[in-house]
Amino acid sequence: MNRYHLFIAVNAILLCASCSGNKNEYTAPGNFEVDEVIVSAEQTGELLSFSVNEGDHLQAGDVVGQIDVTIPKLQQEQVQASIAALKNKTANAGDQVALIKNQLAVQQTQLAHLLHEQQRTANLVKADAATQKQLDDMDAQVEQLQKQIKVTRQQINVAISNTSTQNRGILSEKAPLEKTAQQFERQVEKGTIINPINGMVLTRYALRGEMAVTGKPLYKIANTDTLTLKAYVTGTQLPHIKTGDTVTVRVDKDKDSYRNYPGKITWISDKAEFTPKTIQTKDERANLVYAIKVRVKNDGYLKIGMYGEALFN
Repeated sequence: MNRYHLFIAVNAILLCASCSGNKNEYTAPGNFEVDEVIVSAEQTGELLSFSVNEGDHLQAGDVVGQIDVTIPKLQQEQVQASIAALKNKTANAGDQVALIKNQLAVQQTQLAHLLHEQQRTANLVKADAATQKQLDDMDAQVEQLQKQIKVTRQQINVAISNTSTQNRGILSEKAPLEKTAQQFERQVEKGTIINPINGMVLTRYALRGEMAVTGKPLYKIANTDTLTLKAYVTGTQLPHIKTGDTVTVRVDKDKDSYRNYPGKITWISDKAEFTPKTIQTKDERANLVYAIKVRVKNDGYLKIGMYGEALFN
């Protein structure tokens, strides 16, 4: 409120006080206001639908419009396809390992045969039916084949390990791609315009078919079930009130009567909003103005901006 309106408020306070029939009754004039919520677009695109009109009463969670989200939806599907393609890039060590295992089985069969021949040659040497050189040659063959079998087993482990390492590198791309897909999914969800609170539409800023841009206001809504009377009291009235006090709020009904409503003081300013340049006398101290807020249940007759008065003893 500017200095001029505050000056008018001060004069209204003093006038109401002088006209009051009860010397212990104080009047605080002001205007009704409400917390307004401006609903803005959260996505850029054409407004495919937008069913909001001024005066509509909406509930929290109501779907009131849809913004075109074709581009982020296609981007989401592209990322999902990339995730599915990762499986085709992974390798399977099964065929290679099976081939090496077959080779190992042949080597183990050969080793069994050599061990049998080794034992038979050893018996022949004891019976002087074979030479020591024949036994030494057999021992060398057995040792050589055993080394080959060890190498073959290592080849199986290496094949499995290499394939696992390769697959881990490919599948490590999955988590970042999933996060990207979630981002695009969120962008698609933001294309749906959802009303945030219960209330009445005060102003509509957009029409179906227009281009919505992220952050562009679409409509303004407020819950008018309960209004707030922002009134002003003088410095001399201030010591007689406190937060939580119940007061009577009145508005003009006709020329000679008022509508009365119960109200509760929910806030009192901690500083004056209007102060004369010099305060030397007690009368001048009465010109100090402090803002207060009074919550009032609306029966439908109260309107935003309407003049009202708070009465308290």
